[in-house]
Amino acid sequence: MIRAFIYRKGSSYTGYHVEGHAEYAEDGKDIYCAAVSMLVINTANCIEKFCGDSVDGTEETGLLDIRFPDGLSDKGTLLVETMIKGLKDLEKGDGKPYLEVIIEEE
Repeated sequence: MIRAFIYRKGSSYTGYHVEGHAEYAEDGKDIYCAAVSMLVINTANCIEKFCGDSVDGTEETGLLDIRFPDGLSDKGTLLVETMIKGLKDLEKGDGKPYLEVIIEEE
């Protein structure tokens, strides 16, 4: 199962951490892993490119950790909220546990 932890401090997002594998299909054919990867990586890239916000990240196989050391602009916040919406839609899936979205207060 993929676990996506979204970190907040009050009303501000401080980062997110995504780990695990959906195990929906064999490596290279797992559409859940591909969809989650696309959402979380694209969000970090767009926050940096289009919002000018600082993004610190670590990426390994089956793990992505993203932090916003200087906070997020309104546009950056909107992008994170859009990512969360996409992840929650995927979490519903077909009723099987491939993804869990967890929002944690820091």
